[in-house]
Amino acid sequence: MSTPHAAIRALLFDVFGTVVDWRSSVISELETFGRARRIDIDWATFADEWRSLYQPSMEAVRNGTRAWTILDTLHRESLDELLEKHGVIDFTDHDRTYLNETWHRLKPWSDSVAGLTRLKSIYTLATLSNGNIALLVNMAKHAGLPWDAVLGAEPAHAYKPLPEAYLRTAAFLGLAPQQCMMVAAHNEDLAAAKALGFHTAFVARPTEHGPGQTIDLEATGDWDFVTDSMTGLADLLGA
Repeated sequence: MSTPHAAIRALLFDVFGTVVDWRSSVISELETFGRARRIDIDWATFADEWRSLYQPSMEAVRNGTRAWTILDTLHRESLDELLEKHGVIDFTDHDRTYLNETWHRLKPWSDSVAGLTRLKSIYTLATLSNGNIALLVNMAKHAGLPWDAVLGAEPAHAYKPLPEAYLRTAAFLGLAPQQCMMVAAHNEDLAAAKALGFHTAFVARPTEHGPGQTIDLEATGDWDFVTDSMTGLADLLGA
């Protein structure tokens, strides 16, 4: 394999926030749905609250107090909790399922598809996401994301940052960690991967959490590559 970085054979991507703009996408869908139902809620706050339940909902699975549960189910439980909190109790199961599948319809950042398409010409591209397979496949179809493989938490039966999430994903591709590079907008994700021997690339997404974002504004570790777009990463990797 003749590339500027021949040791790297696969790029493994965090998806939420790194490849897709989850916050703007969720807010837009919630606002549209709310207008149609004449429900007056601060949907931006609702979206942030929904995302704030993301890590806590996975922690019970990580620590073994709950059996393996896919993210779609965790998202739905969080949604039901928030709807009750905000006094919205008349949504049907169909309504709730549609809203929960908002996470299947997230829009990519403007540079994502072009950058991934270029990177795919040299590297194997796979997800290493906490999203479940159906969610990620539907998102890829909706957003035009050119993955070679949809991997991560569900097939690994481990949520990041557990080591098994990273190691099993590499193993599914028949690769050692040193042959893979984790690509993420989150320093903690990259730190977990680097500790296991993965190469690392930080892609800055300073508005992932909105205009008041205070974390992951810049690279805080000694990552192999640092950029602010997928097309920038393609430039760095000679794709």
